[in-house]
Amino acid sequence: MSQVTDFNEYRAKMNEKILAQDNKVLKRFFSLDNQAYQDGALSERTKELLGLVASMVLRCDDCIRYHLGTCYDLGVTRDEVFEVFAIANLVGGSICIPHTRRAVEYWEELEKS
Repeated sequence: MSQVTDFNEYRAKMNEKILAQDNKVLKRFFSLDNQAYQDGALSERTKELLGLVASMVLRCDDCIRYHLGTCYDLGVTRDEVFEVFAIANLVGGSICIPHTRRAVEYWEELEKS
């Protein structure tokens, strides 16, 4: 299995378990997250790119993978993703470099799929 398949299957399985607990706060948070990334004054695509930058600066590999997958599905190009990586490293500093390495590896897996 690829890391993309592994990540997506694990994420789906665990989200299902979390939401099955019927916790009102968690369900509302998941719903808010979903709604926030929908088209508005900014497009869904722009919001996903912003989410990717934020995730890289915050150094959350799971979030980076999620946003990379969504960006790929939305037609974001390799050049655009690398510009996002550049901004994230500029804002976040050299501590973002290891996350950039893993992000490149994950993007390459997406391109293979």
